[in-house]
Order: sequence, then C-alpha cells, then structure tokens
Amino acid sequence: MARSEQPGSIRLTHWIMVPSLVLMAASGLQIYTAYPFLGPRGALYRWFPFQGATPPEWLRFGNWLAGARHVHFALAWLLIGNALLYLAYVVLSGEWRRRIFMPARDARNAVLTALGYLRIRPMPQQPGLYNGLQRAAYTSAIFLGAVEILSGLAIWKPVQWWWLTACFGGYDAARVVHLFGLVALSVFAIGHVTMVAAHPRTFLAMVTGGKRG
Repeated sequence: MARSEQPGSIRLTHWIMVPSLVLMAASGLQIYTAYPFLGPRGALYRWFPFQGATPPEWLRFGNWLAGARHVHFALAWLLIGNALLYLAYVVLSGEWRRRIFMPARDARNAVLTALGYLRIRPMPQQPGLYNGLQRAAYTSAIFLGAVEILSGLAIWKPVQWWWLTACFGGYDAARVVHLFGLVALSVFAIGHVTMVAAHPRTFLAMVTGGKRG
C-alpha cells in the first residue's frame, strides 16, 4: 500500500515534540541555575570546567526554581506520552523499517554519506526515505531521549527509585548524564535544522506529508 513520506501520526508527534523540547531544555537550564555545579557539595568534579557558570537568561524559562520545575515536569509527562505514541505507531505500522538504523543495511551507507558531506568522495545513492547517516542520527536521538527520561526520573525520585539512580552511579552522576544528554540533543537539533535548511523539501514533507510511494 502506498504511504506518505511523513504519515499524519509522525507529523503530529514531531510538531508536538518541537516546542515541548525547547521549553523543556529552557526550564531545565533554569533549574540547573539554582545550583550550577556538578558533583556532591564540598567535592565538586574537577574535570568540569564550568563550575558556577550560569546559562544566559535568554536561554532559560520559568523565572525561578519552582516555576521552572512546574513547567519541566508538566512537559515531561507530555513528552513521555508523545514519545510512546510515536514509538507505538512506528512499530505497529512497520515504519521502523524505513526509519531505524540497521547496521547490516545502513552502516556502509552512513560512512559514505558522511564522506560525501565532507566532499571527500561522491555522495552515494540514497536507499529509500532516509540515508544511513540520517537513520543513525534519528535512532541515536531516540536513544538519547530514553536516557534523558530515565536519568530525569532518577533525579526526581532518588530515594523511591534508588535502583534506577544506582544504575546511573548515584544522584550526582545521574545529574551529569541528564545535563550532558541535553547537550547531545542540542547538538543533534542544530545538525537537524542545518540539514533541513540545506534540503527544504524535507520541511515541506513534514508539513504536508510529502509524496506517496
């Protein structure tokens, strides 16, 4: 059966995710600003060079700690529900075959595509909806999102869910993972927006659904 490049469920969850992630990141930075240090009190991590440095105000949302926490947790449940809806659709509809990175199929194409973007060799033919590098990036984003959710839960309930916190190496280590996961997702978002700007047809497909095939 012919299927749109970007089915309606994919587009819906994508456009819910975009503003929610931006506000989640901004409110998270406001929470971080309340204690902008990494490591336990009195024994800060020496490897972290930005101890005490606060993000600029224009990057933060929530105005104060309690306000930012309210926004952060409210959006967290929205994002979790949205992510579960996305994953359920991708799995049940078979979309995962077009979107998820499979090393046997995509690894070589991902390397060749990266070399093509670097102008080291010609760009290889794109196998289907996405090339191997795109599938690797999107699959990594799903993995990072899962890590962010789990590390966030570990920080939120470190006593009740002590076993989850312990999996991250303790409360302070879970906080590090959560912060660096935000940095990694931000890098992905910047790269994603850059590639969309270079290929505007992909943006139109995410709005209209694109061609069927």
